[in-house]
Amino acid sequence: MNNAVKQPLQEKAIFGRRSALLLFFVGFAFLVLIGRYFYLQVVEHDTYLKRSEDNRIKFDRIKSPRGLIYDRNGVLLADNITAYRIQVIPEKVSDFSEQLQKLAPILELDEEDQKELLNKTDHRSKLFKPVVIKDKLTEAQVASFAVQQHHFPGFSLEPYLSRAYMYPEIMSHVIGHVGKIDETEYSQKDRNIYAIDDYIGKIGLEKSYELPLHGLPGILRNEIDVRGRLISSEIQEKPTQGKNLYLTIDVKLQQATHQALGNETGSAIVVDTRNGHVLAMLSKPGFDTNQFINGISREHFNHLLNSPDKPMFNRSIAGGYEPGSTIKPFIALAGLHYDVIDANYRMFSGGSFQLPNQKRKYHDWKQGGHGRVDVIDALAESVNTFFYQLAVDLGIDRIQAFLQYFGYGQRTGIDITGEKAGILPSREWKRAARNTIWYPGETVITGIGQGFFVVTPVQMAHAVTILASKGQITRLHLVQREIRTSELSLNIKPEHWNLVHKGMENVINAPNGTARAIRSQEIKIAGKSGTSQVYGKSEENIYKKNEDLPKHLRNHGLFIAFAPADNPEIAVVVVAEHGASGSKAAAPIARKIIDSYMELSKHEQSVAVSN
Repeated sequence: MNNAVKQPLQEKAIFGRRSALLLFFVGFAFLVLIGRYFYLQVVEHDTYLKRSEDNRIKFDRIKSPRGLIYDRNGVLLADNITAYRIQVIPEKVSDFSEQLQKLAPILELDEEDQKELLNKTDHRSKLFKPVVIKDKLTEAQVASFAVQQHHFPGFSLEPYLSRAYMYPEIMSHVIGHVGKIDETEYSQKDRNIYAIDDYIGKIGLEKSYELPLHGLPGILRNEIDVRGRLISSEIQEKPTQGKNLYLTIDVKLQQATHQALGNETGSAIVVDTRNGHVLAMLSKPGFDTNQFINGISREHFNHLLNSPDKPMFNRSIAGGYEPGSTIKPFIALAGLHYDVIDANYRMFSGGSFQLPNQKRKYHDWKQGGHGRVDVIDALAESVNTFFYQLAVDLGIDRIQAFLQYFGYGQRTGIDITGEKAGILPSREWKRAARNTIWYPGETVITGIGQGFFVVTPVQMAHAVTILASKGQITRLHLVQREIRTSELSLNIKPEHWNLVHKGMENVINAPNGTARAIRSQEIKIAGKSGTSQVYGKSEENIYKKNEDLPKHLRNHGLFIAFAPADNPEIAVVVVAEHGASGSKAAAPIARKIIDSYMELSKHEQSVAVSN
């Protein structure tokens, strides 16, 4: 057997080379580690320090208290009150589904609520952040949970600020309400101000003035451990409360307006003619806005949505009605301004009107007519035939151009969302909307506010405010602000204003006035009744009483007024849906509202004197 001869020197040389190579690799690795350490600790120090801090420090938003809302006299209308909610940190609950089932009877959570909560917690990462189980607990729910809280580890009872409306129904369409922000709304908001669990204004002034009311959030600095548990918290930046709103509305007059409307469905608006302040604006019926704050049940929401009375519909700014005879003062003013008629002009009303070479008759409301009348008589007695003829003599082009100055056919710009523009008919409008020409008969009925004509109550209020102030224009507004006025650029003569005012005074104060039933001994009122047609009558039934029809087929009753007639302070508009006529349904309501205003004014004056 041959054995290899050992060569110690050769083996020693190989071992030396291998040791040197190993030492080189160890040294190289050590240099790499030192280099990496230097890079991380020196070159990238600031970057990794920030990452480390981000893992250890978390910042949360502190919600800002929403601004409060007051009426013109400082009466609180929308407040923030302390409410209670149940919330949970799911990571602290061993069996969330089981605990939720036990909690359901206490909080009145149905199966749909439980499914939604389970789904919400299943699709979130482990953030150790609370999930709201239920908002705005009742006193009984708070007490019941407080007694049993030890059975629900991870669940807690937390106070928070919730919106509360002091006059939820009568102010529902003016103030509106807040609700939880949805994904579409959130996508359109500034992320520095809004969070996905915020509340925002949904309708009314809450929506129109959302940003100033909302305020600015604060910042809460939280220190957490490696498991995500909270160690300490401190406020780094305090939240800024939203700005308070001071309305032009007088809530006492709003209440009186609500009472004056009684069981009628419709709208009533009161405007201070001197500055455009909306003192009352009511759409009836209203709804309880407090029910919307923390989420209304689907069943109740559908009931409100599908109700034939449409309680969620703001008739004051979006309701569309034929102006009827309330347009006659403006047509009369146009006739005077364009020298089509004057103070001495008289015509004979025989009960009907016909265009040349046409068989169709356009009837007056009074069978047999009114005899010979001037412009004051025509307004006082609401003589249709006078205004049929005047409309034809003016022509639709001049009517449309003149009425534009009073805001018809356009939004008033009042500071609330949802206003509609209505329709001021013209040749151009009909060509665009109906793709057909304008016919002479359409001019005839435009003269008494019928046909294609559509106005909103707020448009009527804007127009009658200009009429009452003899040409002063102030944008109507609900929130107190700097007043900017301008003058109507038509240069209407003072005597023309006076003639129309006199005619409107006689509507109420003359023996033959259509609204003489509301004449007041204490204050002189100027006004004009109107009927917005709902159901077209046949020729043989033209003089049949509208009150004889079923309620839903009766005409809408309208009334516009200003008072005192010789020095106007307020303009009033009333729409009584299916009230049959303006003089019988709407005018008495307007009288009650004016009386309430005068009574409140006297009280305020006596208080001011005593102080």
